[in-house]
Amino acid sequence: MAFSELRKKIRALLKEKNGILLAHYYQRDEVQEIADFTGDSLALSFEAAKTKADVIVFAGVHFMAESASILSPDKTVLLPRFEAGCALADTITVEALEAEKKKYPAAAVVTYINSSAAIKAASDICCTSANAVRIVESLTDAKRILMIPDGNLARYTAKFTGKEIIPWGGTCPVHQNLSPDEVLAAKARHPGAKFAAHPECREAVLELADFVGSTSGIIAYAGKMEGSELIFGTEMGILYQLQTRYPGKTFIPASEKMICETMKLTTLEDILRALTVMAPAVKVPEAIRNPAKRCLDRMLEVG
Repeated sequence: MAFSELRKKIRALLKEKNGILLAHYYQRDEVQEIADFTGDSLALSFEAAKTKADVIVFAGVHFMAESASILSPDKTVLLPRFEAGCALADTITVEALEAEKKKYPAAAVVTYINSSAAIKAASDICCTSANAVRIVESLTDAKRILMIPDGNLARYTAKFTGKEIIPWGGTCPVHQNLSPDEVLAAKARHPGAKFAAHPECREAVLELADFVGSTSGIIAYAGKMEGSELIFGTEMGILYQLQTRYPGKTFIPASEKMICETMKLTTLEDILRALTVMAPAVKVPEAIRNPAKRCLDRMLEVG
């Protein structure tokens, strides 16, 4: 089916079912193009919490749809590709977290939003790469922070706080696999370009960056930076937003291997099918949803 026809059918079904299509910046270009709202994890969480739609179609991965279900239990949350998971989220289990909490009983547990609902339910507060420092600083009574599951984000956050940060050993393979040599090679090919990196990258890569920030932060930086060339160190899906917003600038991936395969699973055909049959749906059980919601609500209050 042609793109125009798919778009027409999807938009008609969204209107009929009072639905909203949310898409992460790492989704396929054509999915971002037809979405009602595109954003990073923080922005999508806010949108899921405030929407008046009856149906939320989440073009993302499983933990994102879970977060929408946690925040909006009265809504139907559809994840067009139910198997779209997150390698980073899979690096920690509730059992492993509980064992770690016993080692540091006085530590507050800050969990990256890239984690399962069950992990959120066992944590004190959520964070994203956009607000990690603010979240840690908001915990005025805690001097020691167990930060999970992304070790690179934890170590980066530790640079901006006087609190003791205990990092988990997990990483996002897409960001972790970007090497300093690849960045230096890109800089050599484009000597006047700035370099922006996501804090999920390893420390040696971040040290080469002119700017370190979340996906939305990198997009904002691209608009206000000096110069017209930007090398970006994050998932390739951001290129659609960069080129759409700033057509007069040139954007160069630090590595064209930075592709999250599960983020790219969702197609327009999948979205159409999900809206047609109203499945697959994600529903977080109340026993997990209630404590997980407290964790997310605390983050949303900080902003």
